[in-house]
Amino acid sequence: MTFLHCLPPSVEPRVSDHIPQIIDMIKQIIDNGFAYCVDGDVYFSVHKFPEYGRLSGRKLEDNRAGERVAIDSRKRDPADFALWKTAKEGEPFWESPWGPGRPGWHIECSAMSAAYLGYNFDIHGGGMDLMFPHHENEIAQSCAACSESHIRYWVHNGFVTINSEKMSKSLGNFFTIRQVIELYHPLALRLFLIGTHYRSPVNYSDVLLETASERIFYIYQTLYDSQVLLSAHGRANLKDSFPPDIASCINDFQNGFLIAMLDDLHTPVVLAALSDPLKTINDLLHTRKGKKREMRMESLAALEKTINNVLTILGLMPSSYAEALHQLKEKALVRAKLSEADVKKKIEERDAARKNKEFEKSDAIRKDLAVVGIGLMDSPEGTTWRPVLPTALQQEPATAN
Repeated sequence: MTFLHCLPPSVEPRVSDHIPQIIDMIKQIIDNGFAYCVDGDVYFSVHKFPEYGRLSGRKLEDNRAGERVAIDSRKRDPADFALWKTAKEGEPFWESPWGPGRPGWHIECSAMSAAYLGYNFDIHGGGMDLMFPHHENEIAQSCAACSESHIRYWVHNGFVTINSEKMSKSLGNFFTIRQVIELYHPLALRLFLIGTHYRSPVNYSDVLLETASERIFYIYQTLYDSQVLLSAHGRANLKDSFPPDIASCINDFQNGFLIAMLDDLHTPVVLAALSDPLKTINDLLHTRKGKKREMRMESLAALEKTINNVLTILGLMPSSYAEALHQLKEKALVRAKLSEADVKKKIEERDAARKNKEFEKSDAIRKDLAVVGIGLMDSPEGTTWRPVLPTALQQEPATAN
């Protein structure tokens, strides 16, 4: 997760280290009249909590008991769920006021979150499949233990799908982040992931990851080129002002960023909005008109700073643009099954073909490299290359890796 620029958690609690807190919470729920004990098992009485279902919008009468697990006849209601389970042979167990046993699945989370965050905190997250019954049961038991329990925001992420089918071990279409970043830069993967709203399904595919790799290379190359020019010019000599149209571009981007992030973290809108300031930077860097612009350097510095701030918030800011660009090219070579020397040799063959006016051969070399995601870039200084969306994938639907 460090490679993906995910911040480490402050605490990673284990259930086995919090059995006393779990037992104390169950005692409180029983004392408040929301749970009962039967033969060493403790069950939460769902009908005692009228607000049950408020998160998922499901009503108790909509749940059909017995479809997933056998109904326990000892329960007062089929919807009641276990807070404590009697020990079974071969299972780990702990002593409790109700006899040896272990915690139910749901109570663990309530007890540990209360231990570290209290009964009131801002955000609780998880997958869409946890909304019911897990999070619904968490709300019920936490409120039963403490009437002032309240979580301000519940966020539920969509599933990762492959060809619109949920990824899972049981379906045999499962792979890990470690496997993905063997072929793709971790920040390209992060860009791909936040390119979909967190509540929507993320459809994993080669095409989409290649597109994300090409896009993030463009972002970093643009900012690196700006950085090099500004460093050569000397940032200390820059004025703290820039033209009105640049100010408008920056303000529109910053305001759009705030609006999108306040709209339930709408990161795809933010990524799309990067296009305008990046295009403006490229115009200032490379076009004849842009190079003659008044306060060109001040404009570049202001645009670069604005984009850097947003990339930092999104977790997309590399430690070095040059290093990230190098790593992105290395990953592209791995996917293309080529070495840097192989590409250099192809460029030399193409240069020779162009000098000899063998234009069909020159075009064939460019096309062959483009098929595997290596794009050749000609300039007065010579030919370089960059990762591009392989033409072999451009006409294909988004299929699984």
